[in-house]
Amino acid sequence: MRYAETGFNLEIDLSRGNIEKVQTDPRLTELYLGGLGTNAKMLWDRVPPDVEPFSPENLLIFSAGLLCGTPATGCNRTIVSTISPQTLLMAFSMMGGFWAPELKYAGYDKVILRGKSPDLVYLWIHNDKVELRDASHLRGKGAGETAELIRKELKEPQAQVAAIGMAGENRVYFASIEQGRSSASRGGIGAVMGDKGLKAIAVRGTKDVNLARPAEFMELCSEVLKYIKYRNENPIPGVMPILAGLGSPQEMAVHDEKWHTENFMWGNSRLRRKDFWNKDIAQNWAETLDKMRTRLISCYNCPMKCGATISAPGIPTYMMKCFSKLTYTMAAMSDLEFGLRIAQQATEYGVDGFSAPQVMAFGLELHEAGILTDQDMAGLPTGNEEKFYWLLDRIVRREGIGDVLANGTYWAAKQIGKGADAFAHNNIKKHEQLPLKLSMLNPIYFLMYATGEKINITQIEGQFPQAPFVTREEREEFVKDWFQVPDEKFKQYLLDWEPRGEKSMPFYPTVQMCCDIVDWQEKMHYIDDGLGMCAGLSSFPLKPPYHIHNYPKFISAGAGIDMDEARLTQAAKRYRTLVRAINIRRGMRRKDEKPPENHWKKRFPELEKELLDTYYKFKGWNNDGIPTQESLHELGLDYVSEDFVKRGILTEQAGELPQGAPAER
Repeated sequence: MRYAETGFNLEIDLSRGNIEKVQTDPRLTELYLGGLGTNAKMLWDRVPPDVEPFSPENLLIFSAGLLCGTPATGCNRTIVSTISPQTLLMAFSMMGGFWAPELKYAGYDKVILRGKSPDLVYLWIHNDKVELRDASHLRGKGAGETAELIRKELKEPQAQVAAIGMAGENRVYFASIEQGRSSASRGGIGAVMGDKGLKAIAVRGTKDVNLARPAEFMELCSEVLKYIKYRNENPIPGVMPILAGLGSPQEMAVHDEKWHTENFMWGNSRLRRKDFWNKDIAQNWAETLDKMRTRLISCYNCPMKCGATISAPGIPTYMMKCFSKLTYTMAAMSDLEFGLRIAQQATEYGVDGFSAPQVMAFGLELHEAGILTDQDMAGLPTGNEEKFYWLLDRIVRREGIGDVLANGTYWAAKQIGKGADAFAHNNIKKHEQLPLKLSMLNPIYFLMYATGEKINITQIEGQFPQAPFVTREEREEFVKDWFQVPDEKFKQYLLDWEPRGEKSMPFYPTVQMCCDIVDWQEKMHYIDDGLGMCAGLSSFPLKPPYHIHNYPKFISAGAGIDMDEARLTQAAKRYRTLVRAINIRRGMRRKDEKPPENHWKKRFPELEKELLDTYYKFKGWNNDGIPTQESLHELGLDYVSEDFVKRGILTEQAGELPQGAPAER
């Protein structure tokens, strides 16, 4: 008997309409956990590096994390993986809601899709009954509308539906997969789903998920719930309200708009907004949010309410979560009501709430600069807000200039030319980052931005405070119950971390401290993505209920795998390295790992070089960011090492770069 996981995947060949139920190898679970880990192994084994994103050979994998469907609080993430049309690298995006647990209850851990359907279809999974059904009547429908129509058609109101909108059908490079309470948005995975001719996956399950040691597992769950209650009753002093409670940022519950508009650069990320905020705006925005936010909501088996339903006259009710509250508002430099209204339409179209506003602002900046002509923008309305609605519609339909902008700022700039690339200034690895910039260089954030392959800073940062506390007393108070740290050195790092100005930033924090912190924070996110755990209960907030010390107990009691902290760290490092290996094999190198030139007011090239040099060595990578043969061997990834040597990426001499390393694709 398999525990925590079902032991079966669904293999769907869309070209042939073939459906297979395939038993999986339990040894892979021990090595790669599940979720992102086993997704990465599958992409390495089955998608050669010359396969294009819109090729029938590209896989699209929907995976429930290892602990999804168990009683573990907040464990509900679906990890969707493929090759991104935007970055040409491995994309992996997480969505919450109820879909992943429902898949487990239907009896499957993953749905693996290959090929392309000749006609638009949707997949219906109801326990052992699995079928591809005609979706021609759903063409052009919104993502939420599609889900409702499918539920009515199936007469299954409890079916969980992941669907694309018009953007996915038209292969917009930043198209999302929407799932009611959450979405998988980064990397253009919705475009791959549309390219495969798949409109939606609906799932309904009524089976059980088995636990190896149920009593022990339930006691661990009780401990987590007790800690959540304690932390909510004892918020962390000195920490901003968005992190005072557990769960991902409580943007929908609090009025933190002033802080975000004054401390970040939004829109297409060039302008600071210190001249924007005033009392009238504060009152207006507070009234708008309180009026349009009808209720706070959470995902499957989670007490944290980090999302909200948004309702207003003239628009259908929809769900919004976290930072997307302000992305459209600040891109247009408009008011909050506009941002909440256009976000509803964008959600139905199925576009990433971080990329889409920046792409539209990018297009308007090019027009203002004369790079895009009036002819290019023929039909553009005169009103500021109307321009964004107009551009959004053109982009998702790929009409006129929208056909160019639909490929994202990096590729659009390449196609437009005439200096347009100077305006695509928030890209890392060809992808728009979270639409904010920091005012001064923070070495820790430099490493996270540069080396992260999740293309989402909020999926990298986490358990170490974002800034030092002002007084020694505050720092001492913070570390008193900080038992989540993997090593006592992190407490000392925080105690010694003094507030300093920009001029002294190159000298503190130390480079080694930065490496330790970034590695710890990244490790926790990768563990979450293997288990299917919400980052808001583990890797993202300060002092979370899930951490490196109790995760091995959950895995052992839940999945029946002999696990301790060292083995868990090694497993996470193994599949994190495999993700990097996939991207290295597809051409990613050190030259790709740098934030845009104007990401901070002042740059420190020597420090940035030292940071990358040291971090690469710390991670077991050579000076071009390629995992060395020694580090690959240590992780049991000799098959990767052999492939790298065969392709000339590494030489037989451990870890050395050959002459003429592969150029950018």
